[in-house]
Amino acid sequence: MDDRAAEPPPEPARADPMAGRLVTETFDYDGGRPVTVYVPPDPPEAVVFAGDGQGIAPWGAYLEAADVPPTMIVGVHGLVEEMPRLQEYSPVFDAPRFEAHERFFVEEVRDWVRSRLGVAPPPDRTAVFGASAGGELALALGLRHPDIYGAVLSGSPGAGYKPTAEMPGPLPRVYLVAGTQEPFFLDNATRWADALRDAEADVVMSERDASHGPALWLGEFPLMVAWAFGGGSTGAGGRP
Repeated sequence: MDDRAAEPPPEPARADPMAGRLVTETFDYDGGRPVTVYVPPDPPEAVVFAGDGQGIAPWGAYLEAADVPPTMIVGVHGLVEEMPRLQEYSPVFDAPRFEAHERFFVEEVRDWVRSRLGVAPPPDRTAVFGASAGGELALALGLRHPDIYGAVLSGSPGAGYKPTAEMPGPLPRVYLVAGTQEPFFLDNATRWADALRDAEADVVMSERDASHGPALWLGEFPLMVAWAFGGGSTGAGGRP
């Protein structure tokens, strides 16, 4: 599926006040790394794990106003300094640093969500999200762990991590978005969409009349979640 109309990003509605709650825990990783979780008011039927989570977790208020199942957002905080952030988010710059962050994100944080919050959905109810360098992180983790993340939601991915000539399998479902006013990132997203499509993955490529920034990604986020998990209540359940 392609959305090539290059329309502006949609203006998502926001629940005000937010009915869900935010929970923050600081882990020992890297001298102390916070994770902020949006917990929906109803039992979660799906979970989105997100990089740069300090900004993403509050987006739960927009999911409350959208036609999506109750969805938890697990926001793993990212670094402010750009180079260390890139080293954590893309496997091509500093493989040991990426792999250490990968273990923290995929294993420690997920185990905590299961034990502390009692939520452990199957892969088809679990997604990983990120934007810009975080979009690379989402793609890398999704392709490396398709048994955990059934869907990858990637906004304006950077160009450090690129598709290989022979894609691994099995592949998760992938939803990409990028803006016509950010040609570098649009090229990256299109490259990924083409490669994944050639590998027979389920792919959405959404092209918007927008520049690089949160307005683009937030506008698309409820659509991504609806695509990943369906609209309304599914009755799938999210608790073990």
